[in-house]
Amino acid sequence: MNKFWIVLAHTYITRFKTKSFLITNIIALVFIFGLANLESIIGLFDNEEDQVVAVLDETDTVFTPLQESVANTSEDVVLRSYEGTAEEAKDEVMDGEYEAFLSISMNEENLPEAEFYANQIASSSLSENLQQQMQQIKVAMATTDAGIDQAALEKIYEPVPFETIALQETAKTEEELSEARGLVYIILFMLYISVITYGNMIAMDIANEKTSRVMEILISSASPVSQMFAKILGIALLGLTQVGLFVVVGYLMITQKQDEMTGGVFEYFGISDVTPSTFIYAIVFFILGYLLYATLAAMLGSLVSRIEDVQQLMMPMIFLIMIAFFIAMFGLNVPASNFVTVTSFIPFFTPMLMFLRVGMLDVPAWEVALSIGIMVASIGLLAALGARVYRGGVLMYGRASSLKDFKKALQLSKRS
Repeated sequence: MNKFWIVLAHTYITRFKTKSFLITNIIALVFIFGLANLESIIGLFDNEEDQVVAVLDETDTVFTPLQESVANTSEDVVLRSYEGTAEEAKDEVMDGEYEAFLSISMNEENLPEAEFYANQIASSSLSENLQQQMQQIKVAMATTDAGIDQAALEKIYEPVPFETIALQETAKTEEELSEARGLVYIILFMLYISVITYGNMIAMDIANEKTSRVMEILISSASPVSQMFAKILGIALLGLTQVGLFVVVGYLMITQKQDEMTGGVFEYFGISDVTPSTFIYAIVFFILGYLLYATLAAMLGSLVSRIEDVQQLMMPMIFLIMIAFFIAMFGLNVPASNFVTVTSFIPFFTPMLMFLRVGMLDVPAWEVALSIGIMVASIGLLAALGARVYRGGVLMYGRASSLKDFKKALQLSKRS
């Protein structure tokens, strides 16, 4: 047991001290800080000056209502009536006197039309804003000419009241589903990234030790099975350290910016209003999912003796987690479908799909217990098989070209 903890500590500390791990954490923390202060950062780069637009109104009727409409909707856009010619206005835009030039005229149906001129049209926010205001003025003029009352028109275009109500007492409301969907998406994405990242880390760590012949020294001092589980738990602790750091920093950022973020992205994800049971399920399925895929990664990594061969043998595992993720993305819109229900009991898909279901639906307790039981049993079987493959795989050197090396690893494990 002493040797187990030594290998675990060595795996954790070695990976923790690597430049790639430190740089990744720094970049991630900078990203979290930037996300929390996004509005302030954007404000530093935004031009605080008003966008002045020259307007040549040939109709003599559109400019005033357009100016009032723009003033009510855009604080940084100022319309100024232009008395010169269109060519003179274009020249002044080119010289930087105006942000843009808007020419307004009447078409054959006696309705307004406009031409927008600017030095660059890559940024379309200003032109789209003016187009929307012009559209409202055109509708008002057209309805007036047709003798349609403006109040009646507004009533026609008013959205129809439409409320969705679940009949089951335990079913979630539309608001609760929206909140749960955000958290489920975050956890699914975290699980997807974590499995690929830490699974590759385990496989690369084993392959690196075999390449440098360190594995031969480790085998003589600790059993291969102890090594495998020590590495799995060592990388797990590393992952918990990383995720814990992100969660703490993210929570502090959210707490400090709570007032500014109300109604923004954090309300959309609904993190503050989710039930504690959903968080508990998230932790349970996250841990079970990691253990399942980490055991598979260690088993695959033991078959490789060259670092460049790791990705080739890791592809089956990556495909499994990708398929689970894609099904989960589909299931976000139809979590109650039979397809999602059935696949949520497949061990390699359970961490994502069963969590998707418990997060968005009222799933019977026996189904959740059954899925967890299947996962625990699968982890146990995979660990037993993985231990045998690992025991023989660490003794294998040379190019690992396919999964046929499993048979060879099992044969070697019987001799060792």
